Amino acid sequence: MSSSFPNVGQPAPAFSVTDETGKPVSLTDFLGSYVVLYFYPKDDTPGCTKEACSFRDHHETLTSQGIVVLGASRDDAAQHKKFIQKYNLTFPLLVDQDGSLCAAYGTWGEKSMYGKTYMGVSRTTFIIDPKGALIDIITKVSVETHAKDVEAIIKAHRDA
Repeated sequence: MSSSFPNVGQPAPAFSVTDETGKPVSLTDFLGSYVVLYFYPKDDTPGCTKEACSFRDHHETLTSQGIVVLGASRDDAAQHKKFIQKYNLTFPLLVDQDGSLCAAYGTWGEKSMYGKTYMGVSRTTFIIDPKGALIDIITKVSVETHAKDVEAIIKAHRDA
């Protein structure tokens, strides 16, 4: 597994990619808001679907608190669009086909399942404060409760 995550307390790595509609998306677009940038392995797979639906189901609560949710995987725009339509997702999915976003955040690396090793995206969430600094990195994601977990971390940060 890649351990070259950026450091908490440091500025989050800048990025400029496109979303599922082809619209350019940069981290600087969201200065002034908390950003939840979550990386997931693959559109429309069981764990990734539960995680996305958790964010969908809590999206109104999160946005009302000035929190922006961005999903990212190595899937292409067409796959992202299908995933969004199938589950009525309410936030953008970033296209990272060349792997540059995963590389910047250290989420691409060797994984293992059923005794086989392969390269893939590790399920990891980065929470970025309104000034663009990384305040938390979640590597042990509970897909069903993820949105609530993220909300609690941001609340604690605000209250600190």
